[in-house]
Amino acid sequence: MKRFYALLFGLLLFQSGYAQQSPQEFLGYPLGSHFTPHHRVVAYVQHVAAQSPYVQVQQFGETYEGRPLLALTVTSPANQQRLEALRTAHLQRAGLLEGTPGLADNVAIVWLSYGVHGNESVSTEASMLTLYELISNPEKRQWLDNTVVIMDPCLNPDGRERYVHWYQQTVGYPNNPHPDAWEHQEPWPRGRTNHYYFDLNRDWAWQIQQESQARHKLYQQWLPHVHADFHEMGPSASYFFAPSAEPFHKDVTPWQREFQQTIGRNHAKYFDQAGWLYFTREVYDLFYPSYGDTWPTLNGAIGMTYEQGGSGRAGLALIVADGDTLTLDERLAHHYTTGLSTVEIASQHADRLTSEFDRFFSESTRNPRGTFRTYAISAGQHPDAVKHLTTYLDQLGIQYGYAGRAASSRRGYNYMTGQTGAVQVQPGDVLVSAYQPRSTMVKTLFEPTTVLSDSLTYDITAWALPYSFGVQAYALPERLTPQAAQPTPTTSPAAPSVEGTPYAYLIPWTGLNDARLLAHLLNQGVRFRYASEPFALGGTTYGAGTLIALRDDNGAVRAQFDTLVPNAGTRLDVAVVPITTGWVDQGRDLGSSFVQRLEAPRVGVLAGPEVSSLNFGETWHFFERQLGYPVTVLPTESFGRVDLADYDVLILPEGDYGDLLSEARRTELTDWLRAGGRLIATGRATQAFVGQKGYGLAWQPSDSATRSEAKQLNSRLKTYGQRDRKEASAAIPGAIFKTSLDTTHPLAFGYAPEYYTLKQDTLAYTYLTKGWNVGVIKSEALVSGFVGRKAQPKTSQALVFGVQPMGRGSVVYLVDNPLFRGFWHSGKLLYCNAVFLRE
Repeated sequence: MKRFYALLFGLLLFQSGYAQQSPQEFLGYPLGSHFTPHHRVVAYVQHVAAQSPYVQVQQFGETYEGRPLLALTVTSPANQQRLEALRTAHLQRAGLLEGTPGLADNVAIVWLSYGVHGNESVSTEASMLTLYELISNPEKRQWLDNTVVIMDPCLNPDGRERYVHWYQQTVGYPNNPHPDAWEHQEPWPRGRTNHYYFDLNRDWAWQIQQESQARHKLYQQWLPHVHADFHEMGPSASYFFAPSAEPFHKDVTPWQREFQQTIGRNHAKYFDQAGWLYFTREVYDLFYPSYGDTWPTLNGAIGMTYEQGGSGRAGLALIVADGDTLTLDERLAHHYTTGLSTVEIASQHADRLTSEFDRFFSESTRNPRGTFRTYAISAGQHPDAVKHLTTYLDQLGIQYGYAGRAASSRRGYNYMTGQTGAVQVQPGDVLVSAYQPRSTMVKTLFEPTTVLSDSLTYDITAWALPYSFGVQAYALPERLTPQAAQPTPTTSPAAPSVEGTPYAYLIPWTGLNDARLLAHLLNQGVRFRYASEPFALGGTTYGAGTLIALRDDNGAVRAQFDTLVPNAGTRLDVAVVPITTGWVDQGRDLGSSFVQRLEAPRVGVLAGPEVSSLNFGETWHFFERQLGYPVTVLPTESFGRVDLADYDVLILPEGDYGDLLSEARRTELTDWLRAGGRLIATGRATQAFVGQKGYGLAWQPSDSATRSEAKQLNSRLKTYGQRDRKEASAAIPGAIFKTSLDTTHPLAFGYAPEYYTLKQDTLAYTYLTKGWNVGVIKSEALVSGFVGRKAQPKTSQALVFGVQPMGRGSVVYLVDNPLFRGFWHSGKLLYCNAVFLRE
């Protein structure tokens, strides 16, 4: 390794004719000897851009903590002078911009993404060395004549700074490579995730986080031919590069598979010369569409993951399992090598890369893959969800329009019934055509069922947008041409005017925007009630859960009452209906005890080592950034000192609470519940209440007692080489199930009788005997995704959402996570029901 660096820095002594400094000269230390803080990385790349005609730098966004997100455009000075013309011509050839390309040059566009996981921190160090080598070494500079390299030196600055700051505080002097040393024991929540503890490498498709949204805008402006995503894995592993493992998504083209082989062989050449270990075609598949390799692939690129052994545990040096010491400069050298190799091979194959990329998009427009040609979304049902879906399609650049007249299709797939039959498209329905440049992405995101070539996959296996957004949709084999403009509104009708002063305002409870309105007005001091049963008034039927803001309840805001409520509805695009009487035409009058008070709850959520940082982050982000309602984060280390009386709702995100909930604390929790508290337990947090006194949660009965002795013995005869598949046979990595809801219970207000849940594990509880089984999976309920053979019995007659009354309070069991990665939008109203609507 020392010989490698002597050679490397010798090469860097070539005189480039420009005044840019090397990373070592600028930072004052050799790369690989320290972790560089983000502000110093920013300073270095800005220095290089200021000094070199080969580099431009732009800030395309910022993190939640205010750190800049930067992209470097690295190419020859001649290309820099015509950069916008190159970009425009590239998109025009693909049909993504109108007009005739003004340039015919075949210039390859390569995007290098470093450090989406913050504690996989060597990636950013490697980016600086790769940048300097590209512009300082005359041989490498030649690649830039027909290649534009876009470098994102740090995709997750907040997470990386969390790791680097912690490491600088704990590293020994000198650093200690022993695995037990403090500097190798990264604490919760670790630096992998961003400010809100989201895994940004699962957010490429869903665009929930601020960083992802900003990056996606820039990415769509370029749409590179090649995208490499730099990561780290466990410290005892070697190095992974393309080709990927099975399963590949079925829409990955033969050319994309072929070029993964080409680029992998180029990497292998350099690794073989250096005697470095590596592996390919294992572990890291190309199936889930929201990775930094799959998402670019489905957008026409050659998308790849590069994984270096190390990660947050490795520090500057670590003794690994075989007794060797893994150092930061070794890790850096490997990523540096694959980065340069990627640019080299792209330059060598620029003609083929550009022609195949153009063909990918032209064929998508002229002859899209798959059975279905049009996806129709009913605008008359769930208008709030439809609006959120079209907003998402706009983010992705997916084209859609609206039906101008009724159209009868002979056959179509109904997502909600799972059946194929006659479909009637109504005027105003949203139509997404497969005949468009982004046809592959449309097909991937709307596919009713996923097809896996191998059951050993790295992530969830189902994600269809009609289920995740909760909209009525149909997949049609016929091509329907949508109108260019929306002919009819998809939101609720305008609120009627009334003579005189309104008696109250009604807000139908149908979607997340209604919950946002509630949160906003509760923060303003407006008081509400809600209808526990449907009622009719003025010729309109209002569903259970409808919010009622009575003038008589709102003396504290009387002077602003008639502006606060309607203005909030206008701002959030929510229908606010003024009424002049509490006398209803059907149902119970507004003064009935069945119209219940809705108090602004004081909400606490636990966070700490016992808690899943991901699910805590989903909850935290949901309250702060999506709902806009205050929540108090309660550290688990001080939870024993928390006065529960200060809170109305206590949320336990996914986690292991066995040690945290001592017998004494559990007794206090039970007393708090009986006094009127509400406890919400998500996912594995529910396990803390199984078999506990006063709690009615119980596992599904095991069928092991009914198995024959011979079957039990034969089950022990497993093959060592098939151990991974044995585990997969008992797993549910992420599949969609039809769930039956009791829509008369407040937890299911605003929903149809059927809900589609994303199940990510094998937690299986029997129905509650003392409580309300609000959401259950009955039988034959799998809609899409992989479920292992041994896990299948656990998905029948199983509890999904339940409520157990306890005195004046209750426990809400959310066995499946309604907030998963922020993209399961159809579950968000149910989560709001759990927080706000008390039965």
